Amino acid sequence: MAKKSSPSESAGQALVIVESPAKARTIGKYLGKNFRVEASIGHVRDLPQGAKQVPAEYKKESWANLGVNVTDGFTPIYVIPPGKTKQIKLLKDQLKGANALYLATDEDREGEAISWHLLEILKPKVPVHRLVFHEITKDAIQAAIESPRQVDEGLVRAQETRRILDRLYGYEVSPLLWRKVRPKLSAGRVQSVAVRLIVERERERMAFVSATWWDLLGSFAKVDKQSLEATMISVDGRRIPAGKDFDSATGKLKNPEMMLLDGPAAAALAARIRSGKFRVASIEDKPYSSKPSPPFTTSTLQQEANRKLGFTARRTMQVAQSLYENGHITYMRTDSTNLASVAIEGARDLVDKNYGSEFLPAEPRIYRSKVKNAQEAHEAIRPAGHPFELPETMRSQLGVDEFRIFEMIWKRTIASQMADARGRRISITIEGEGCVFQVSGKTIDFPGYLRAYVEGSDDPSAELADQEKVLPSVEVGELLTCTALDAKEHTTQAPGRYSEASLTKALEERGIGRPSTYASIIDTILARNYVFKKQNALVPTWVAFSVVQLLEDHLSSLVDYQFTAQMEDDLDAISRGEQESVSYLDKFYYGNGAPGLKKQLENKIDEIDPARIGRILIGTPEGQAPVFVRVGRYSPFVEQGDRTGSLPEETPPDEVTLEMALALLEQAAQGDEPLGICPDTHKPVYLKTGRFGPYIQRGTPEDEEKPQNASLLKGMSPADIDLATALKLLTLPRNLGDHPEQQKPIMAYNGRFGPYVKCGDDTRSLPSDVSPLDVTLEQAIKLLAEPKTRGRGAAAKKEPLRTFEKASPVTEKPVQVLDGRYGPYITDGETNLSLRKGMTVEELTFDEALAMLAEKAAMGPPKKKAAKKKAATKKAAPKKGVTKKPAAKTAKKATKKVAVDDSSD
Repeated sequence: MAKKSSPSESAGQALVIVESPAKARTIGKYLGKNFRVEASIGHVRDLPQGAKQVPAEYKKESWANLGVNVTDGFTPIYVIPPGKTKQIKLLKDQLKGANALYLATDEDREGEAISWHLLEILKPKVPVHRLVFHEITKDAIQAAIESPRQVDEGLVRAQETRRILDRLYGYEVSPLLWRKVRPKLSAGRVQSVAVRLIVERERERMAFVSATWWDLLGSFAKVDKQSLEATMISVDGRRIPAGKDFDSATGKLKNPEMMLLDGPAAAALAARIRSGKFRVASIEDKPYSSKPSPPFTTSTLQQEANRKLGFTARRTMQVAQSLYENGHITYMRTDSTNLASVAIEGARDLVDKNYGSEFLPAEPRIYRSKVKNAQEAHEAIRPAGHPFELPETMRSQLGVDEFRIFEMIWKRTIASQMADARGRRISITIEGEGCVFQVSGKTIDFPGYLRAYVEGSDDPSAELADQEKVLPSVEVGELLTCTALDAKEHTTQAPGRYSEASLTKALEERGIGRPSTYASIIDTILARNYVFKKQNALVPTWVAFSVVQLLEDHLSSLVDYQFTAQMEDDLDAISRGEQESVSYLDKFYYGNGAPGLKKQLENKIDEIDPARIGRILIGTPEGQAPVFVRVGRYSPFVEQGDRTGSLPEETPPDEVTLEMALALLEQAAQGDEPLGICPDTHKPVYLKTGRFGPYIQRGTPEDEEKPQNASLLKGMSPADIDLATALKLLTLPRNLGDHPEQQKPIMAYNGRFGPYVKCGDDTRSLPSDVSPLDVTLEQAIKLLAEPKTRGRGAAAKKEPLRTFEKASPVTEKPVQVLDGRYGPYITDGETNLSLRKGMTVEELTFDEALAMLAEKAAMGPPKKKAAKKKAATKKAAPKKGVTKKPAAKTAKKATKKVAVDDSSD
């Protein structure tokens, strides 16, 4: 590598390259005129995505589709992604006049790899320096300039190994899923394990048998009328059960000696003992203390933002990225809970100043990460700079989401250096009439760190139970009067589904993946239809069940939790130079003692029976054939012998009980019996159930004309449908009559997004209290006369959905989100692009908008399609005496599905 030199030693500017325009602007503020800061806009090279990107010289190779030469040291084929050529040219042009090159990409495996790829592409002939910093502040940037290092080859090799391994896993296993389950699916080193976790939890819910028990809640009063409520815990020496005392698979008590009360027995017991005598049998008063949580890592930040703010992992990371790139927090991809000494001092000063000396422990708190890793930043996420910026002073500078995340990080950092919270837990036992009641309370004597920060909880009831509960003062032996006894019913609850926060926690606890990749993993499994969201819970689809069943039965090691976690340790060992990359990949792909990926996949196409891996047993009715859910090529359905019934796609699996499945089968059978005969067409009218739910059908496929279908209106259920209602639904779209001015018919529709009326090209949605079956011509005319509020043809100029406070530094025009024909899009006055899938207008940050606009602008204008040549109208006649050979048959091109790997793991 070229010899180091300071930019001041020679004429010209030094070129500094970072990943994003936002980061470039922030760093540019702290560097003088001797530096020019440019962005690579993410990765500059990657493995080819699909056959079109494979260089011509490799296309005939057997391994070309992988983009990795598995026959020669797993050599990767790197290509420049489409749209990056213009940006690379800009960087090359800037480098020509530079006196030095500074690579200031993030200090993790991905950032190190970007720096390495930049060196490979730019081939600099000037001194090269690698800048490393954990926060974008003037002091941190200056310190990095003064102490540069070289690109860490170990981190680069680890990232490259991970990228190749994920490519081999994804591109080799995904085609098996296409053939045996459904097209457009994908497998991945981390995503497949995450899906397995979610499916296993759903299996537990499906197997769960609920149990019911009763107890008594008693109200007891002292002589001075102070009262307390206590729960009965035993009767005549027999303990009343709690939820944990029931077997989740049978719903029965694990210990039959316990007192299991039903409703009448609980009510009878209450009536018998209500007028009895009760006294305080014992009082337990125990001191407790609790320590603050460590500062945030990537994982704990995602979990806490999900619990406290309802943010998705993706949204949290987008906001944190913006805060980091604008110099407000330290690097947000980290496994470390460590704080730099200057940060500890800054936090302690704030504790002393804002809360008082009693809240400051005698010694600084030092946190050690339990995560063994070498590739992430070596400090926790905290406010940047010294001293820390105060949240209130930042409110006007930050967006709403940015402020909420910054405030949470600030409070957690400060709390981590505060004194323990101290208090007392009090338990009072009351006895009488052979029954024992108990109540617990909690008092906080000194709030300590709780004054600054209270950690969220995945379980809201547990969070409520943890609040301070003060009990009246009583003494042992004191007599109490029972003022009320209420019988209370309880039911055991199935294990809760994973939320984004709890899935992130489960993956991290098992050492699977890296916290910085969890957001992309969750995005992937949602996009691939392996899970869907029900409120905040991740619910697996039936496709996920089928995929997991295939992998467990035929490629079990690939979704083994320990095997996947070990991969992370191996990658860390490669980054530290303790393990060799090629030998590791060789072992993974070809095997060493145990079969490798290639051997495991041999003969699987012939070996795997799609019908078996696509059947999930629901139950077996007495004396009947078993009932299954079958994962069809296009939608799931229930099956019993020769009988089948449609199952709506997004029905949570735990809701498909044996009773429900049998009802669907019956409903399907009834669908073969018409509701009646249409008096106008004399065709049968059916109520059927399809993949999207129930619908009406008039006629049969055997008729000359195609059967007419009609969806049920929102709020209708199959039970509401009789022949008259079905015939009314089949009248849609209804002709209400002609518009008096336009002289065009006005039609009423039941549309995909709700009912509406239409006249020509003009449409209006119907109010929620007006049905398309009943809307009148007069109502429709009045609606059409009102200004349109959404969609095409709305008011001449629509208000922007959002306008950012700052203008674009490139165009100097406002950066806005507008409502377009195909949905919201971002614009800076010159460049337009649609919001990416999963993004919302509210979640989009200013810096993210700028980065996306810059990336789109770098791609240049779209290429125009070449005009098709006109086909010759007349073929030339063959020469006399020449026999024309028959044209070779053109082979049909197979539709090639693109495999997906965990490219962001």
